[in-house]
Amino acid sequence: MAEYQFERECRTAHSEAYLIVAGDEQVGKVDMHFTPSIVYATLCVGENITQDGIQDLIDTIDEDLVMSANVARDDFIVTVYQGREVGVFSDEEFEEEEEE
Repeated sequence: MAEYQFERECRTAHSEAYLIVAGDEQVGKVDMHFTPSIVYATLCVGENITQDGIQDLIDTIDEDLVMSANVARDDFIVTVYQGREVGVFSDEEFEEEEEE
């Protein structure tokens, strides 16, 4: 099982987003949303992660992030997307392009 580290990108009253790192490589991203009884997550991972690797990662997210959040949890529902990152886009980036 790989050793994962989670780098928080943002947090609200009912959600959190983390970059997932193994060693010095970013291997994915997870966004979690907390309801009164269910935690929903969207997990995005690279193309090279196996099904077993995805299950290990889900287990690690559950143990390290969900359980430590101290929220009621009747279920943990994870939607997984597997592929490659195309880019990160923001309004700031588009404004800079327009100025040029």
